[in-house]
Amino acid sequence: MRWFAHAHAFAAAMILLPAATLTAQETVPPPTPPFTDFRYQKPGTSHKITVNDLPQPYATKSAYNFAGLVARPENAWPSAPAGFKVDLYATGLENPRTLRTAPNGDIFLAETDPGRIRVFRGLTAAGKPEQSAIFVSGLKHPYGLAFYPPGPDPQWLYVGSTGEVVRFPYHKGDLQVSGPPQHIAGLPDGGWFGHTTRPVEFSLDGKSMFVAVGSASNVDDPDTTPREKDRADILACDPEHCVLRIYAYGLRNPGGGIAVNPQTGELWCSVNERDALGDNLVPDYITHVQEGGFYGWPWWYMGGHQDPRHQGKHPELKDKVIVPDVLLQPHNASLEFTFYQGQQFPAQYKGDIFASEHGSWNRAVRAGYEVVRVPLHQTGHASGEYEDFLTGFVRPDGKVWGRPVGVTVAPDGSLLVSDDGTNSVWRVSYVGK
Repeated sequence: MRWFAHAHAFAAAMILLPAATLTAQETVPPPTPPFTDFRYQKPGTSHKITVNDLPQPYATKSAYNFAGLVARPENAWPSAPAGFKVDLYATGLENPRTLRTAPNGDIFLAETDPGRIRVFRGLTAAGKPEQSAIFVSGLKHPYGLAFYPPGPDPQWLYVGSTGEVVRFPYHKGDLQVSGPPQHIAGLPDGGWFGHTTRPVEFSLDGKSMFVAVGSASNVDDPDTTPREKDRADILACDPEHCVLRIYAYGLRNPGGGIAVNPQTGELWCSVNERDALGDNLVPDYITHVQEGGFYGWPWWYMGGHQDPRHQGKHPELKDKVIVPDVLLQPHNASLEFTFYQGQQFPAQYKGDIFASEHGSWNRAVRAGYEVVRVPLHQTGHASGEYEDFLTGFVRPDGKVWGRPVGVTVAPDGSLLVSDDGTNSVWRVSYVGK
């Protein structure tokens, strides 16, 4: 289930926190850089947040500003940088989330709420799929999709659902499942905060499976809260004989996306950080993941910054907290991302990250609701900045009509972006010189 399906229950559970009084979004004064909001998003605009930019906790009140989706206005369309064209690739979907390109070029899509996985094949002259089929249905909130073993001829499709990882037999070109699922691993289930997404990924050599599990809360202490066991972690195991172990921890919700950089072999993740400390705390982030690494949640954040709600706890961990590679706008809700390996975009995009930012609720003026580009400089490594790439999903008055979720690269090198606001998939292609 999507976390915002729990919006009313969550707000009710948080009523003891001060809530900002919201005014018309377009009349609020401009943000103080490097922080920004939807009003100032523009394709190609670069941003860089560092730990030195972080305000004190509670510098602003904690806002409740849920998306409240509206229909896409007739004249509304996503904006991309000059030279790029945006088209509707598929419409009429139901809760489209994770996208994954199979080795043969088919596009797999998890429709999470209805519990099914769809597959698209081919591309018409109009930029639409030539075929669409239901690969499997009857699943419980599927999200993570990964083909195993890595390479051109996988034998299995692994699916991360809320409480487990299963795999289905898969042979190149299958449009429908050919056998029953095999249970691979049980995962922590439930949690009122609704972090139920479970992305799955494999190391380049196929020897390790990674699965991300978000926390069951905003900031509950795992020392005293049993439901947080094995959560806010990235877990790992042998894909064939899975006994899960903690690979990295203190990641509040890495359940939006994990991926292995094909250039370096490093695991990366996008993380939704904690809420209720103010508009500009705590930044969400995208980072490579260090094995055994500790990223702070819930006691610390962004290096040695202690969460005031856990004052005095775990001082021995202060110097262990890893500062992430790329700090995003706080409350962006960063989800799936991909490393661009296509041949269609200009050369400077090769190897860069494209990431979906599903959009904020805990901010007086919205942030996110876009796709961003993280330059990796043809080295596989980030230097802290990111750029707006696909924007325009929020009306000038702050009403939201689109929410990017999944990102993948199609066989022709175009970028596909799922949008669970319009229940569609967008296609971004390069047509300029």
